[in-house]
Amino acid sequence: MRIQALLLALLCLFLTPVPGDGGIVNAVRRYYCRLRGGRCALVSCLPREEPIGSCSSAGRKCCRRRK
Repeated sequence: MRIQALLLALLCLFLTPVPGDGGIVNAVRRYYCRLRGGRCALVSCLPREEPIGSCSSAGRKCCRRRK
């Protein structure tokens, strides 16, 4: 029973977002961006790209080439 409590505490510790970092939420957003054929840009998309979403709560954009 002690090991289950320890595992639950560790799970809660790793899934709790840290201020300034979205943790698992941002990782899922980045993965979803790659899945849609995009890339995460720090400031803005390149001239031949279009924004298709966001990669983080801090404002990084998900960009892909225009069709």
